[in-house]
Amino acid sequence: MTTASTVLILGARGRFGQAAANAFARAGWQVRGQMRPGAQGLPIPGVQWLALDPSNTAALAAVARDAAVVVNGLNPGYTHKAWRTEAPALLEAAIRLSQVLGATLMMPGNVYNFGEAMPPLLREDTAQAALGVKGRVRIAMEQRLQAATLDGSLRAVVIRAGDFFGSGTGSWLDQAIARNLARGRVTWPGTLDTITPWAYLPDLARSFVKVAQQRGQLDAFARLHFAGHAVTGRQWVDALSSVAWEQGWLPRSGALRVSPMPWPLLRVAGLFLPTFAALAEMRYLWRTPHQLDNRQLRAVIGEEPRTPFEDAVRQSLEELGRLSASASAAAPAQTAH
Repeated sequence: MTTASTVLILGARGRFGQAAANAFARAGWQVRGQMRPGAQGLPIPGVQWLALDPSNTAALAAVARDAAVVVNGLNPGYTHKAWRTEAPALLEAAIRLSQVLGATLMMPGNVYNFGEAMPPLLREDTAQAALGVKGRVRIAMEQRLQAATLDGSLRAVVIRAGDFFGSGTGSWLDQAIARNLARGRVTWPGTLDTITPWAYLPDLARSFVKVAQQRGQLDAFARLHFAGHAVTGRQWVDALSSVAWEQGWLPRSGALRVSPMPWPLLRVAGLFLPTFAALAEMRYLWRTPHQLDNRQLRAVIGEEPRTPFEDAVRQSLEELGRLSASASAAAPAQTAH
């Protein structure tokens, strides 16, 4: 029999999965954290680590039989081939497991579904008209998930969010934007005045917890939008400048040098390196203003968890080991709802 206090997180050693494990555990849930065989779990109180392949439904169901919620944090490799093959297979594994457990399946979504012609404000009923590879895969995945709920064997929730940052490495922040921050330079992939949505992962993870606690209010298949921080490149540069001043990387009168992303170079490299080809396809996101309307999410959970933007940026850099202890201690304390 399932209980309302246990969650199984698939891909719990990934960036989103780890943030979700922390958030559910801190909220008092018992957490079963699936990770690949041979991986090492982190010492998070309240988390039981399961080194099992996500396709091993029987074994996972046996050790997580009390889970009332399954959070799918599994991700494919960042190539078109991986998205076409791995992403649907990982979703099928999550669906089968959730059906066996009788659990609600939750997963993060993204804005890829809407494509290059997306409007500036994205609602749950905004037309999904993507033409790119990853966008079409995401549309098909959500359609598959919705279809799996029609016979009553599954309940599912997609919480759509913008670009992730925080909770470790592997984001635009550490791989490109702030890679050379200590040298007084940032790389920005788009125009500085274009507004785009960003999800600070600890905030998004807390929203997952709040939705899980209110899942009985939702339809069998629900989409919700997490607004996060809708900010421009200039706001990013301002936040990173504050950190650079605190760290002594810039004089107070100094300014960060902003370099553009070498998109033409990425396109050429993509002819030989599949990861760069997949990356170059997403350039439109950086020059198309868009943000997520979270009114339906707020109707379910109340105010969305939101760490002030500059605090979230500073905390993300601290987790990456980029900040000196003395300067970090002098910075304003992080606050959040």
